[in-house]
Amino acid sequence: MKILILNGPNLNLLGVREKSVYGSESFESYFEELKEAFPAMELSYFQSNTEGVLIDKLHEVGFSYKGIVFNGGAYTHTSLALSDAIKAIEASVIEVHISNVYARDAFRHKSMLAPFCKGVITGFGLESYRLALQYFERMKPKQIGFGSKK
Repeated sequence: MKILILNGPNLNLLGVREKSVYGSESFESYFEELKEAFPAMELSYFQSNTEGVLIDKLHEVGFSYKGIVFNGGAYTHTSLALSDAIKAIEASVIEVHISNVYARDAFRHKSMLAPFCKGVITGFGLESYRLALQYFERMKPKQIGFGSKK
């Protein structure tokens, strides 16, 4: 089962940026742990600080991968273009956040992406990604299916 982990802006700075909020581990290091923990999945990882590049990646894999674990960073709260891209593809998307967005600034309480995602996982640190992958692992591929979020 092919699953993409897609990270948006500033998440390339994990392990360096605001350690009190995001922790001290880089995503690249954590991704290696995820690959070991989910050997039956074909995991790939992509990060960009650019909205259009994220949209291009959603279009690229959204009809051939079973799932996408997406942390849109700040674009989560602002991007109609990303929400339209998620709505347009067939792969199931799970929105994840490292921090508890509801314990932060009020503008972070609204997600433009969530209405078009299978679900949202927030506030469990990097483990939010593992929880999303566990969902994909536990569901039968035909239950995940293409277009099942619509």
